[in-house]
Amino acid sequence: MIDIATLKEYIKVLEDSTLQAMELSDETDTIRLEKACEAPAVSTVAVAAPPVTAAAPKADAPAATPVAELSADSGKTINAPIVGVFYAAPSPDSEPYAPVGKRVKKGDTVCIIEAMKCMNEIQAETDGEIVEVLVNNGELVEYDQPLFKVKS
Repeated sequence: MIDIATLKEYIKVLEDSTLQAMELSDETDTIRLEKACEAPAVSTVAVAAPPVTAAAPKADAPAATPVAELSADSGKTINAPIVGVFYAAPSPDSEPYAPVGKRVKKGDTVCIIEAMKCMNEIQAETDGEIVEVLVNNGELVEYDQPLFKVKS
């Protein structure tokens, strides 16, 4: 069994080094120590699409789609809370967190954005169905860039 004094020494070594993780084991126990990422707090905001206004159609122009239909189809978006690299799944071999057609609930993880070597799980702010994934896996995303379209 690893005693507390020894464990505290290893924690100090980890904090003072450039290592990100350390694993200790003996005959009976295995303990993994990891540094916490010092990334800014991440929150997501689901924002309704801005209202669309239709101009008066010209006599020879096709009729415009009614405004109510456009805004109903637009739904809400899940936007990037930080700048970083978008990952749809936890690993290349895993299924995406939120593929098109999946129902998500508030708090469900929908993707990961890597920023400064820290993996930040991005969560849905509202319940709904993923209608469209707006970015590709591995793509650099900007702050407040729409990532997903969600229909309530």
